[in-house]
Amino acid sequence: MKKISIAVFTVIMFTSCVSKKKYVALEQENGQIKSELTKTRVEKEDLEAKFDAIQARVDSYNKKINSLTEENDAMLVNVDNIAVISNDTKKAMRKTLQNVDQAKLAEAKTLKDSMNLALSYNLNKSLDNSELNEDEDISIDINETVVMISISDKMLFNTASYKVSNKANDILQKLANVINSEPSVEVMVEGHTDSRSIRTSKIADNWDLSVLRATSVVRKLQDDYGVAPEKMIAAGRSSYKPIAENDTNDNRAKNRRTRIVILPNLDKFFALMGTEE
Repeated sequence: MKKISIAVFTVIMFTSCVSKKKYVALEQENGQIKSELTKTRVEKEDLEAKFDAIQARVDSYNKKINSLTEENDAMLVNVDNIAVISNDTKKAMRKTLQNVDQAKLAEAKTLKDSMNLALSYNLNKSLDNSELNEDEDISIDINETVVMISISDKMLFNTASYKVSNKANDILQKLANVINSEPSVEVMVEGHTDSRSIRTSKIADNWDLSVLRATSVVRKLQDDYGVAPEKMIAAGRSSYKPIAENDTNDNRAKNRRTRIVILPNLDKFFALMGTEE
């Protein structure tokens, strides 16, 4: 009986020792698995963060691509190395050119020439000079993208006077509308005279008269039509920039003029002019 008890005790002790070793081994294995699981989780989170960053970049690129696609027609293009216009403006310009005198259009050799014709057509339409003699009363020229509007002396002033006549109100209002509609433009008002000398109690000479006429127009645009003074320059050219010989009354009348020089942002200026039929 005693031998049996010893044998049972020995078996129990052996079994207990084996179980403890397995337990410790299992504990170690469990710790390794937890460590690997934690490492895997960290790696997974790191990969997810990298994936999110890559996805964000992809989304950003897609957005830029879509934006470029949508705005492609508004992208700026060079015009003879002197200006830029957008493809939208080019489309509007082509529509306008359908209404331009085809003889003049046939003479246009470059994109700049076509643009000048379109701008001139739309500006004439905006000024609505149907009641004026375009050859004598008002003329519009566009050179190197600068808009130049010449208004005859008889449209603005009485003879030998620098006071703006009331008959100029309509054309000055239309000019002010064009100038005021685009904040980025700058305007220079130039006074020009013929070569005949003048001297009065208030006017010293043709230099004086040309400057006084320019400042009178500038003040009128500012005071009566709300043109910002910081956008304007008043200049007098006396008789030294004639457009005709001062040998006849008609030619002298051509030289007596006020020139409005507008330096526009072409895209915005062309949009302002519109292409309505």
